[in-house]
Amino acid sequence: MSGGVDSAVAAARAAEAGHDVTGVHLALSANPQSFRTGARGCCTIEDSRDARRAADVIGIPFYVWDLADRFREDVVEDFIAEYEAGRTPNPCLRCNEKIKFAALLDKALALGFDAVCTGHYAKVVTLADGSRELHRASDMAKDQSYVLGVLDERQLAHALFPLGDTVTTKDEIRAEAEVRGLAVAKKPDSHDICFIADGDTQGFLANRLGKAEGDIVDESGAKLGTHEGAYGFTIGQRKGLRIGTPAADGKPRYVLDISPVDNTVTVGPAAALDVTALRAIKPRWCGTAPTGPGTYTAQLRAHGGETEVTAELVDGTLEVTFTEPVRGVAPGQAIVLYDDTRVVGSATISTTTRATAGAA
Repeated sequence: MSGGVDSAVAAARAAEAGHDVTGVHLALSANPQSFRTGARGCCTIEDSRDARRAADVIGIPFYVWDLADRFREDVVEDFIAEYEAGRTPNPCLRCNEKIKFAALLDKALALGFDAVCTGHYAKVVTLADGSRELHRASDMAKDQSYVLGVLDERQLAHALFPLGDTVTTKDEIRAEAEVRGLAVAKKPDSHDICFIADGDTQGFLANRLGKAEGDIVDESGAKLGTHEGAYGFTIGQRKGLRIGTPAADGKPRYVLDISPVDNTVTVGPAAALDVTALRAIKPRWCGTAPTGPGTYTAQLRAHGGETEVTAELVDGTLEVTFTEPVRGVAPGQAIVLYDDTRVVGSATISTTTRATAGAA
């Protein structure tokens, strides 16, 4: 129970369905006062109190579990290391993989619980043979299956998502919370990265990695400007480049490549961002791993759309080819494969092949 409306309603629905529910709030910071105040985050002392009040209204036991050390090691330090290496990670996906459905789930099972229930918008479908599949939520506008694409078959067997089974809008969830007497009914959604207090990712990274001036160059290698840390850029970025020299064609330039080895950021035209294929490592399958090449749809970011691909697992690496070129694809991002609404699995993008610039 994060202290938000989604997890509160999920707990209420689970209890109403007859489950023996215990509310748990995760303390993910050794110094929670430094995290966002009010209702913007999900890790503050105020949020834990909101969760406790919701548990009291529902009539279930409530505990705060301290997972700050695991969170720092598996999510925050991983986030920093990925940016330092020139990659673009998704910390929410990593939190689901390493914290909510690993550290939390393991502790819950050891204490005799059967499952971890969350307020994610996704569906777990149980088949006739007892195996389980992860599917998109009934309401595509709220679907969160992308950040759950790291869950394996064992984790799915111990997962419960009460909000994903019905076509429910956020307004309806808030109305339900109000009817249930939950004070979080009108609490704003959390957003951004929970462990970056002010939402300034570049400042957060600079404080931990230090400033390191380097060059901003074009595709020919000509110097266009300087930066204070390559980690402050992402593939496809357009704003904040601070390049004094305009492009010859007068069109905007975008970040094409980030090289932590020589601390160089390469920029160029939008067309140079077109990606036709990629390779991804560390695949995780929501069930049995696929064999041979297959046709799927793929999602490349939490709030992105789907695109058609062919994919095949070759010597442990996922090789993906896009039917149509896509843009804004960066190493470190997750690619999640779907078969209609079913989540097939996910992997971490390692390299991309561009239509005009080879591999990046």
